[in-house]
Amino acid sequence: MSPASPAAAGPTVAVPAPAAGLHASRLLPALGVLFIWAFLVLFLLYPVGRVFYDAVTDDAGRLTLAHIREFFTDGFYLRSLWNSLLLGVGVVACTSVLGVGIAFLLVRYDFRGRNLFSYLTLIPIISPPLVGVLGFVFILGRAGTVNVLLMDYFDLVKPVNFMYGLHGVLLVETLHLFPMITLNVVDALGKVDPALEEAAESVGARGLRKFWTITLPLTTPGYIAGALLVFIWTFADFVTPLVVGVHDLLASQAYLNIVQFVDRRLFRMGIVISALLVLLAIAFLAAARHYVAIKDYSSLAYSKVERRRLRGLPEALVVTGLSLILLLSFVPYLGVGLAAFGRGWSLTALPTSYTLQFFERVLVETPKYITNSLLYSVLAVLLCIAVGVPIAWILARTRVPGRGFLDALNTLILAIPGTAIGIAYIRAFHHEIPGLGLPLTSMWVILPLVLAIRRLPYTVRGSYASLLLVHRSLEEAAGSVGASRLRAFRDVTLPLIWKGVLVGGLFSFMTSLQEASAVLFLSLGGWETITVGIFNFYIAGSASEAAALGVVLIAVAAFCLVAINRIAGARMGGMFG
Repeated sequence: MSPASPAAAGPTVAVPAPAAGLHASRLLPALGVLFIWAFLVLFLLYPVGRVFYDAVTDDAGRLTLAHIREFFTDGFYLRSLWNSLLLGVGVVACTSVLGVGIAFLLVRYDFRGRNLFSYLTLIPIISPPLVGVLGFVFILGRAGTVNVLLMDYFDLVKPVNFMYGLHGVLLVETLHLFPMITLNVVDALGKVDPALEEAAESVGARGLRKFWTITLPLTTPGYIAGALLVFIWTFADFVTPLVVGVHDLLASQAYLNIVQFVDRRLFRMGIVISALLVLLAIAFLAAARHYVAIKDYSSLAYSKVERRRLRGLPEALVVTGLSLILLLSFVPYLGVGLAAFGRGWSLTALPTSYTLQFFERVLVETPKYITNSLLYSVLAVLLCIAVGVPIAWILARTRVPGRGFLDALNTLILAIPGTAIGIAYIRAFHHEIPGLGLPLTSMWVILPLVLAIRRLPYTVRGSYASLLLVHRSLEEAAGSVGASRLRAFRDVTLPLIWKGVLVGGLFSFMTSLQEASAVLFLSLGGWETITVGIFNFYIAGSASEAAALGVVLIAVAAFCLVAINRIAGARMGGMFG
C-alpha cells in the first residue's frame, strides 16, 4: 500500500525526495550483491580456476595434457590415489558404525548418564587431527606408554606397531571425525515421523529390520552430509599421514611436491594432484546431492518418538560400550596433556616429573603463535559475517539471478580440500600487487582471507537456518510503515537471527583456529599460527612445546563448543548439512 500513499497526497507531494530514496534503497543492496560476488570471484573462483589452468598448461602457457597423462601413467601416484580412496571409504565406514550407533542410542533410548554422554560425544571434534595424532603417538607410539608397559610387564621383544601405517591414520581419523556423523544423524533422527515406524511394526517389521528398512533410509540427507564431510576431510588431510610416516596418499604427495620448490616437474605434479582433489570433491558432492534428491524425505509430522528406558543388562552394555569408545577417543587428550606438563618422558610409561616450563615458552617467550591465530580467526569471522549474513539473506529472501549458483558455491566450499585451497592461493597470488610491490602471498593478510573463505559456509548456514524461522510478514509489516529493506533487516530481522549468526561465527572461529591444511602452505616467518607452531615444534623434535600449544588450542575450542552447544543445542547438526 505504501506506493499509493504519495499519489493520494496530491500534487503538492515532493517527487524528487522519494525518487532519490528509492534509488538509494536499490543502490545499496546492489552494491552489497556486487561486493559478495567480487569477494567470491577473487578469493574462490580465481584461485581454483588458476590451479586447473596450471594443470593443463606448460611453462609457456600452451595447453597440454602431458601433466595429466604423466600422473595417470605413474604407478606411485596411482597407488597414492587408490590408497586415498581406500582410506576415505574405510574412515567413512568406521565413523558410520560409531556415529550412527551412538546417535541412535542417544535419540531413542534413556539410560544412566545419557545427557553426559551426549556432551562427551562432541569432545573429540574439538581437537584438530594434528593434535589428535600427536596425542596418539605419545600413548600408542613405539616409545609410547602402552608399548613401554607391554615390554616391561609382558617381556615383548619389540614394540607393537599401533600407529605407523594406514591403520594408524584410520584410527586417528575415525576417533576424531565420528561426531560429524553423530551430530547429523541425531538431527535427522529427531525429524523422523513416528507414524512410519509404527506402520512398519504393524506389518511385522521390528528391531533391526525396521531400523534398516525404515529408520536409517529416512536419515539419508543428514547421514550423507556427514559422511561426505568425513570422506573429504580424510581425503585432504596430509598432516596425520605424514606424522605416522604414510607418504603414498594424494594429499601427502601434494604437500611434499609443492614445498620442495626445487624440481619443477614435482611442483607441477603437486598442482595436478591439487586439481584432482578439487575435481574428485566436486564429483563426490554432486553424486551425494543427486542421490539425496532421488527421493523425498520431508515429513509433515513434528511429533517425536518417545525414548525407551533401558534397564539391567542392556543398560549396562550400552553404558560400558559408550564408555569404552569415549575413553579411546580421549587418548589424544591424555597424551597431549602428559607431554605438555611432563618432563623426562622417554622410555618410561609416564613422565618422571611435571613442569609448566613448556607453557611458559609458548605463552611468554613465543606468544606469536597464539596472538597470530586469534588475530587471523577474529578477522576471518568478521569477514564471514560481513559476507555470509548477506548471502544467507539473498538465499532466504530473494529471487535474484545467480541465487542458485551462489548456493552451490557455498556448498562447494565445504567440499574443496584445504590442501587444494592452499596450493591454489600460492599459484594465484604470487604476483606483485601494483603500488605495493609485494605479492599477496608475502603479506600476513592472506591468512585471514583464506580462513574466511574456508569457514564462510558455517556462518551462511547458521544465519540461513535462523532466517527460515523468521516469517516474512514481520519484515513486510516494517516495510508498510515506511522502513527500508535495510532498516527492516537491522531493526526487525537481525535481533531475531543473532543466535544463528553467533553460532555460525563461533563455529567459524573454532575451526579457523584448528585449520592446518591451507595455512601450512601460506605460513610466513614471524606470522605463524598455532597449528603451524605445533607442526614446526614437532618436526624440530620439541614435542613438549608442540603439546603445550595443543593444550591451548583444545582449551579455546572447548570453550567455543560449550558456548555453541548452549546456544544451538541439537540444531548444531545443521551446521554440516
